[in-house]
Amino acid sequence: MCATCGCGVGQTLIGGHALRPSKKTGAAVRFRAHLPGDVHATHVHPPAIEQAATDMTQARMVRIERDILAKNNDYAEQNRRQLAGLGIFALNLVSSPGSGKTTLLVKTIAALDGALPLAVIEGDQQTENDAARIRAAGAPAIQINTGRGCHLDAQMVGQAMGKLGLQDDSLLLIENVGNLVCPASFDLGEAHKVVILSVTEGEDKPLKYPDMFLAADLMLLNKCDLLPYLEFNADLAIEYARRINPELHVIRISATSGEGMTEWLDWIRAGCRNAVDARIAEDLLE
Repeated sequence: MCATCGCGVGQTLIGGHALRPSKKTGAAVRFRAHLPGDVHATHVHPPAIEQAATDMTQARMVRIERDILAKNNDYAEQNRRQLAGLGIFALNLVSSPGSGKTTLLVKTIAALDGALPLAVIEGDQQTENDAARIRAAGAPAIQINTGRGCHLDAQMVGQAMGKLGLQDDSLLLIENVGNLVCPASFDLGEAHKVVILSVTEGEDKPLKYPDMFLAADLMLLNKCDLLPYLEFNADLAIEYARRINPELHVIRISATSGEGMTEWLDWIRAGCRNAVDARIAEDLLE
């Protein structure tokens, strides 16, 4: 699944059922790069031979990663076409573990109060805890358990979409596995990546994990109700994020106090309207 970190050895479950085999390969897509330490680990080589072996392994890893991302991008485009045809606005929510993604989703569902049809795809390595929380909040949800995988991919999301029975002209919220590295590289077919940075983390997270903040279109600076009790410079965090991505839109938000929720909901509603308008325009052309 991921040539960068070698994750994906465990079994992926979608709604408690195993990931279906790929139509292209006849087997569920699983990849693990052989890292230099996997090759002749008990042997000692002269430096030149060791370097040559390392160079060959690194070149192979690059080829594997390119193949993985190409396959993923094919699935992502299939998802994107399906979502566009249904007028669905899809968001990929990404963050470190503990940033407050699920709580924010629960509050978002409550605030929308049925005004928009929506569904949620939850990604975690194990447990159905988050999907259960979403369903208790009143929204349909399906859990993807990635086993040892550190991110969702487009094939998983496509199969989860099929199981959810998505409504036309609706909102799809995808909560990715907590990780600021690998999800940056994997397109799921979403309209936007939304990166969530909580004020309980460091201001320099955007500088430490630039690929994620570059890939995102919106940053939610979450848990802002805690700012009076923390030594966290919110302006500096935003400055760092925009140093990486000058076009990044930022909303300061708190699921607890309600700060920023109106702006967040307005942003979602605008995206949903645009998705519906694009579907109607496409239907008129056919």
